[in-house]
Amino acid sequence: MHEKEPTQLDNRIHLIDGFDLTVPERTGTYVIDEAELTIVETGPSPSVKYIKNGLDSLGFSLDQVKYIIVTHIHLDHAGGAGLLIKECPNAVVVVHPKGARHLENPKRLAAGARAVYGDSFSELFDPIIPVPEERLLIKGEGDTLEIGADCTLQFLDTPGHAKHHFSIYDPVSNGMFTGDTVGIRYEQLIREGVPLFLPSTSPNQFDPEAMQAAINRMLAMNLDRIYYGHFGMTNKTEGALCQVSQWLEVFVEVGEQVVAERKGYDELSQRLLERVKRHLRTLNVPDEHEVYVLINLDMQVSALGIIDYFKTLKQ
Repeated sequence: MHEKEPTQLDNRIHLIDGFDLTVPERTGTYVIDEAELTIVETGPSPSVKYIKNGLDSLGFSLDQVKYIIVTHIHLDHAGGAGLLIKECPNAVVVVHPKGARHLENPKRLAAGARAVYGDSFSELFDPIIPVPEERLLIKGEGDTLEIGADCTLQFLDTPGHAKHHFSIYDPVSNGMFTGDTVGIRYEQLIREGVPLFLPSTSPNQFDPEAMQAAINRMLAMNLDRIYYGHFGMTNKTEGALCQVSQWLEVFVEVGEQVVAERKGYDELSQRLLERVKRHLRTLNVPDEHEVYVLINLDMQVSALGIIDYFKTLKQ
């Protein structure tokens, strides 16, 4: 098992690496040290052991956890919620109104992910355990959650990546926990001084207009920080949001071409990968850089969502 100390982002927020897909810096769980100990994102069930170790190394016990917030219910963000809550006797899972029933009964979620991940599904996601209804707390647009004397989190409905997606505003850091709605941050490149932020357009509820609306909404808030589901934090929020907005246009444009040519997912993911590579070559990133393990996967999943989107437009 990988061992890695939680990353301290400031005096109250830490990031625990969940090693999703067994890869470092892929998904993370944020720990907010307030009177009501709160964590944001669980990752899939195989990440729960890292969360437990991370909390332990920060000096927290599982019975101190009060809120487990999931930005949306895709398995790489919330798949571990059922497993984790079994071990956190005083916690509830905070979820979007459209996501609650899927945490109670995760069969459809599991079937959807199985279709995408095939034979590797069990290794990446099992076990998927239902969250009992009485341990769910539903929060939607404009709702709040007081977790400390000076900290009341605010929830924003932010579809675009998924209809069951909210983002969580933390007034203390003037920061937003954004899940996947305003893109992915590639730590592997950013620590080398190459800022790369790409949209996440996975199936099957990708909506470019809603995604752009979420980006615009966050731009208007003048945030000091964005905390990404994948992965880590940026304080260069305007540049990051604008970059995702530009790439979103590219993704949709290339998708439109591929659909017009009656070609499919594979062709689209190859073309998207080539566009990203072309861009990164201008920044002296070699084609064999380790980040391409993730970018390649992300382009495959994003291609699925884009083709899905154009199919639904035709219906």
